Amino acid sequence: MPQTIRTALLGYGLAGSVFHAPVLSHLEAFSLEVIVASDPQRQAAARAAHPAARVLTRQEWEAPGSHDGIDLVVVGTPPATHAPLARKALDAGCAVVVDKPFVLTSAEGDELVALAAERGLLLTTYQNRRWDGEYLTLAKLLADGALGEVYRFESRLERWQPAITKAWKAEATAADGGGILFDLGTHLIDQALQLFGPVERVYGELAAHRPAERADDDVFVALQHSSGVISHLWANLSTAQKGPRLRVLGSEAGYVKVSADVQETQIQAGILPGDPDYGVDPEASWGMVGRDGNMVPVPTERGNFPQFYEKLAEAIRHGGPVPVDPADSIAALRIVEEVRRNHSQDRAGA
Repeated sequence: MPQTIRTALLGYGLAGSVFHAPVLSHLEAFSLEVIVASDPQRQAAARAAHPAARVLTRQEWEAPGSHDGIDLVVVGTPPATHAPLARKALDAGCAVVVDKPFVLTSAEGDELVALAAERGLLLTTYQNRRWDGEYLTLAKLLADGALGEVYRFESRLERWQPAITKAWKAEATAADGGGILFDLGTHLIDQALQLFGPVERVYGELAAHRPAERADDDVFVALQHSSGVISHLWANLSTAQKGPRLRVLGSEAGYVKVSADVQETQIQAGILPGDPDYGVDPEASWGMVGRDGNMVPVPTERGNFPQFYEKLAEAIRHGGPVPVDPADSIAALRIVEEVRRNHSQDRAGA
């Protein structure tokens, strides 16, 4: 097993520059050998932030022999490119991390999982929101039984982004992996499935408010879990006033967290993994536990995106489970597909 995991990062947009590269550079288990970016500005940013890495264009990366000496390929490119890039990396004998939403369809996901198994290689999905501070806090409250029997889980990722700033998102339809359901929605669905298990019924609403949007930018999904919990999930890029990040109601108490995890904004501000303040939610932002009239603040667990890669290093070096089973992401994609299918049927019948 490699002592240092030689890594190639494909893509240096938000995913590559904020979520992957800072952690890969921070952890001693990994050596960031290659960054693939075709945009000149992103190439310059990658060279400045990671001078030891070779910065290649997409064409250079696709040349014969480009995967030689690489143990791990991280795919952080637009969703429509995930499957072909992951297949090539698996065929070259590399372990692979694919950013959410994994691939475009559940069938495509099944094929990729089968290929990895055939090659005897590790394949995982980057569902980093499992290491959000508020998610970790809620998981701890549930494990402690602090809320009693949970009835309802409400979760939101809402933003005010009236303009589409990325060229691929401006052009992408839902069939290309565009839209907020594929983007933030797959985080929300994954968290709900992890916390409360498989679902029996799915309901969804899709809308597009931004003039240039070709897929969806306002999504609501309701899930009835086999456990009895009802999940209500919102993802929206046209939110003039945001709702709470989490509201969870149980037989004994509720948990409300207004603000979201701090790690993304911290990294963009230069507070990187390894900094003593990284992942620490300020006390003023802690959530509240209890019932109306008897609410107490609960410290937010420290956010820990690096744990994904710590677990991956352990899996590569010593065997054992990957940090995220890609089957989990395929389960979320099946829910996405059901929401889209029902939406299309509703529109056809209108």
